[in-house]
Amino acid sequence: MICRDSSQSCEIIQLAAVSGGHSLNLYTVPRCRMQRGAAKVTGFRVRRHRLYHHRCPVLTNSLKEVLVSFIAFLRMLDRPMVVGHNIRHFDCPVLARALDEFDLKAEFQLAVSGCLDTLPLAREILKGRGLQSFRQENLVRIVVGISYEVHNALEDVRALQRLYGALRPTLEQVLRQSFTLDTIAGPAPKQPPAAKAKGSCKAPGQWPLWKNFKQEVKVTEGPKGGTTGQSDATLIMDNGCK
Repeated sequence: MICRDSSQSCEIIQLAAVSGGHSLNLYTVPRCRMQRGAAKVTGFRVRRHRLYHHRCPVLTNSLKEVLVSFIAFLRMLDRPMVVGHNIRHFDCPVLARALDEFDLKAEFQLAVSGCLDTLPLAREILKGRGLQSFRQENLVRIVVGISYEVHNALEDVRALQRLYGALRPTLEQVLRQSFTLDTIAGPAPKQPPAAKAKGSCKAPGQWPLWKNFKQEVKVTEGPKGGTTGQSDATLIMDNGCK
């Protein structure tokens, strides 16, 4: 995602998710101009409608294809709980706004059992430990004992998966910090109808994915009786904006 001042001014660039040993990692070219500060921190740059990461070209999809593929991934996990760090006030409002733009919000909500924010969860579990920062990279370093490449959504979710396992939340703690997209602040107004036009042209570097997604990706369900008590799988999601 491109970060400015709040979730209302961010756009998705990279969307990654993991569940068990399975992962999803997709990129899309942002539709607004990328700020220099965000480009310097994340390593992403856009030149002539193509996305580059640390000067290397990245294969991209349209935003709609990214969202449809994400929902297809979710459906293969038997209504997972979507887990992320600081997602209630940041990632999920951005995701909700994008889903609303393409009328995909209802499909997303049918594919998941709920969302869980590990920021307040960690604050509850680690209360009294004297931690000065609850940023994900700090928690991973202290609790798990590893460092990783921040501002890379795929590495973020892999690290969060290990952190979540180390925190070992109880069912009661999970339920207290769970929410749905309907319970967060409403997304910004939809884009003009022109943004939804069918048959939109692909920018250079984009490649078709979502139509064949189910045939090309096989996902095994997680073990029964997970810590959430609500689904067979836990999915760690990140939009890359931390």
